Order: sequence, then C-alpha cells, then structure tokens
Amino acid sequence: MKKKWWHDKVAYQIYPKSFLDTNGDGIGDLRGIISKLDYLKELGIDIIWLSPIYQSPFVDQGYDISDYYSIAAEFGTMDEFDELLAEAKKRDMYIIMDLVINHCSDKHEWFQKALANPDGEYADYFYFRDGKNGNPPNNYRSYFGGSCWEPVPGTDKYYFHMFAKEQPDLNWENPLLRQKLFDMVNWWLEKGLAGFRIDAIMNIKKDLDFPTLEPDGSDGLSSCWRMIESVDGIGELLEDLKKNTFERYDAFTVAEVFNMNKDELNQFIGDNGHFSTIFDFSAHTLSDGIHGWYDAPDIDFKKWRETIIKSQIEIEQIGFEANIIENHDEPRGVSRFLPEYGRNSDGTKMLGTISILLRGIPFIYQGQEIGMQNAIWNSIEEFNDINTIDQYQIATEAGLTDSQALSACCKMSRDNARTPMQWNNSINAGFTIGTPWLKINPNYKSINVETQEHNPDSVLNYYRKLISIRKSPYYKETFTYGEFIPVYENTENIMAYYRVLDNQRILIVSNFGKETVSIDLNYPIKKILLSNMNRATISMNSLNLNSCEVLVLECDN
Repeated sequence: MKKKWWHDKVAYQIYPKSFLDTNGDGIGDLRGIISKLDYLKELGIDIIWLSPIYQSPFVDQGYDISDYYSIAAEFGTMDEFDELLAEAKKRDMYIIMDLVINHCSDKHEWFQKALANPDGEYADYFYFRDGKNGNPPNNYRSYFGGSCWEPVPGTDKYYFHMFAKEQPDLNWENPLLRQKLFDMVNWWLEKGLAGFRIDAIMNIKKDLDFPTLEPDGSDGLSSCWRMIESVDGIGELLEDLKKNTFERYDAFTVAEVFNMNKDELNQFIGDNGHFSTIFDFSAHTLSDGIHGWYDAPDIDFKKWRETIIKSQIEIEQIGFEANIIENHDEPRGVSRFLPEYGRNSDGTKMLGTISILLRGIPFIYQGQEIGMQNAIWNSIEEFNDINTIDQYQIATEAGLTDSQALSACCKMSRDNARTPMQWNNSINAGFTIGTPWLKINPNYKSINVETQEHNPDSVLNYYRKLISIRKSPYYKETFTYGEFIPVYENTENIMAYYRVLDNQRILIVSNFGKETVSIDLNYPIKKILLSNMNRATISMNSLNLNSCEVLVLECDN
C-alpha cells in the first residue's frame, strides 16, 4: 500500500450552524470555529470537515447550494474563511469542506435560467422530461418522500430531484456542466482546501430512460435508489472527477457511498481508487427500518460486533475506510449503540475506544468527545429537519398514534446530532447569547466542555488520552497500518481485537454486557496503555472485565 499523508490523521466533523455562535444571531459561525481551533488541536485533531457553509436557502440545512463560490452570510465572509484556513495551517491542521454536486438549489442561477427557458442550454444542466398523460415521467419516490418529479411551471415537463423538490439533480452526462463543477472544485483547492467530504455521490449516475419500476410501497411509488443500484457506468464519471481535480492536488477525499457493489471496493478506495476513503456505514444500517423510522430495530450487540469485524476484514487488503460513531445525519451514538445501562461516562469511553482504535481513519463528530446524547423532544414542532417531518408523516399514515410517531422520531432524528454544541452550563450551553436556531439538549448542565475540562476522569479528557495513544510515536504505525485481528468472538458481550504490526501486539478488549465477564489471556500483558476505569494492575493469565469496561493493553508477542 502506498503511504499517504492522511493515513495517520484523526478527523473531526463540525456542523457549523450548531458549533459556536459569536454574533448572537443563534446560528454558529466561522468566527466561532476559529476561536476553538486550539481546543481541537489539544483534542488531537488533524483534519476538520466543515458541513456546508455555502450560500443556500437552507431548505436542507445547506445541502441545497445556490452559489458554490460564496459563503452564506449566516456563517460569515470569505475573508473569515481565508482566516480559518490560515489559522488552521499555523497549527498543522487541514480543512476539508462538503462537496455537494449531485444536486444544487432551485435558487441557483443555473436552475433559474433553466426554468426561464425549459428548452434551452441550461435545461440540459438538469433532467427535464415530458410528463405522461398529465402525470410524472415515472414512479420514483424521493429520499424525502413523494415523487422525484416536480412540474416545470407553464409546461408539460417535469424536473427530477432525488431529495427535496428544492434540490434539482444535476445532469452529469452534460460535459459542459461537468467542466463547470470541476472548475469550482479546483478553485477551492487552489485556495488551500485540503480536500472534500463528498455528498451523495453515487446518485450522479442515472438511467437516462428513467424506467418505471415495481412499486415498493402503498403509494404506488418505487424508491429512487433502486434505479441507482441497477445502473452501470458511475466509475467513468468518478474517474473523470478525480483526474480533473483531486489528483492534481493530492487532495484528501472521503465519500458518502451507499448502494455500492462490494466487489467494486478496490475501485473506490484502493491505491488508485476514486477516493481516498469512504465512510463505513455498515453498523448504522443495522437500525434501518423496512418501511421507515417507525419500524427501525434496536441495535443487537452480536450483529453489531459481527458487522464491525466483517467490515474491517473486508477492507484490510484494499485500503482505508473512515470509521464513525455518529455524524450530522445520524442520531447520537451513545443513545444508539449502547444499552441503557451503558449510557454513562464509562460506556461512552468504551464505545469511543473501540471505534477510534480500529484500522482506518477515525472521524469524531462535534460533541462526541464529551458524550453528547439524543435530546428530549416534546412535539414534532420542535424538530427542524425535513426528513424527520417526512418520517413522522410516514409513521402516522402507517397507523401509529402521534405519540408513537413522535417516539420514533425522538430515537432516529437527524436533529439529535444537530442540537447546539454544549460548551458550558450557562444559558444556552454557552452556544449563543441569542435564541438558538434549534433547541439545546436539556442535559447540557451535566454534559458540557467546561465541566469536563476540570474533571480528569471526564469523557473529554479520556478522548484526549485515547487520541494521544493512537498518535504516539511508539504506537502510531501499529494503529495506522497494523493488522486487525478479532478475538473472543464467541464470548458473550465481549468486543475485542488485536492491532498487530511486526513485533508489536495491542489488545483492545471491552465488555458491553451488564455482568462481569472473565476471559483467559492469550498473551502476557506488558503494559496497560489505557483504562476507562483507571485499572492499575492486571493478572498475567486471566482478566475479569466489569460492565462497560474497556482496556488497551500492550502484549508480549
């Protein structure tokens, strides 16, 4: 494997709207991010991923971009962005941004020109199609519910959108459109950006015949992703993107990839893959409901353990995946992956340890390092997320009561990850002196940065130690390039693995169960590198693990 500059890095995702507000308008901003760079540096962060800060109407929280070359006024100015780049560089940190190029906003100049002349040049930047007998061209259902087709005013045509109707899909078959996107990407890389997180990229390849598919719901519609799964040729588009942009700058790229054939993995993230890495969502899909959030299953520990191990082994000979517990599109990991008895400081540390020491690039989401949890929601009106409102409607239409539908949204809503960052126990958790754009999680009084800064046993200080060990000169090569070897797979409630390189062997072992578990050690222990329960000594032959205990142990090989 060719060694790359990003292989040993630790990344952190910032959701700018909810990170830190410095001007009192209730919305986080670039100035707030700049002010916390030292905090992130002390945590051990190398790469900062910013969710969209481009000009946008914010129908889908900035994933509907109206100008790719402008910073949204809510977040600040381009001068402030340049200052952020410069300040990050001073600290040997890298900034990557979201790249949203499957679709844009319906307020984008291109789409406005397309609407003005539905038969003109700009209409071919999108997918304008004639309707059929006064109905949409086919029966595709968008990710956010309802038809993927929206009427073009004053015509018999419809335009295609896989997400909200305000997010028309861009036509990647148009070479002129592709070149304009490549020019934009290169403009940001020239500015000093280190790379991109690439949004919904698998959706760029369409079946241009848009065939009607067998309905998969009572609405007579078929999920649009089924078309994506059945069409070939995306690799050519992705290679075109890479060769005309990322490759020229040795940029770091992490893609959001769903609906990929596993046998194509090496084409995506191998030495010559389309991207540097892709996110590993395998554990997150375990809570996918058949019909929606309302029938989403709880995470089963054995399935979760099996899924993580399988994913690690599949990827090992190919490249690096990006490992996550949560992000802006997922509920909080502590509330999702831990049993109720484990949703405490010890369990939070345990979950973080298992994730961050896996083979791959660790991505930490803002607030994860202090153990932020799902919020308490009292009504559907408290939510802002377009997807949550759609899922509430799906649940009620399926016969659930308002209370049951709300419960499903409380568990799965993306807004759980978007509640403002909890900096201290003052009003609004220190996020803003104004009215926050989204409610503050009521538990901020007990879970916040300032309180944890002063507690040596806090989740925050544990995360600092954990990342420090991963990056320490003595262990960095093993945690970066070392083999992943699962162990104790048949022991109830134990998640454990070795990281092995040359003569160095490190055991990461944890107990997700409620009762103490005893295991026999396969190798003598040289040193306790990290313990979430401050264990000082260990037996040479066996180990009793308390509930929610995790240990990182250097072994004699």
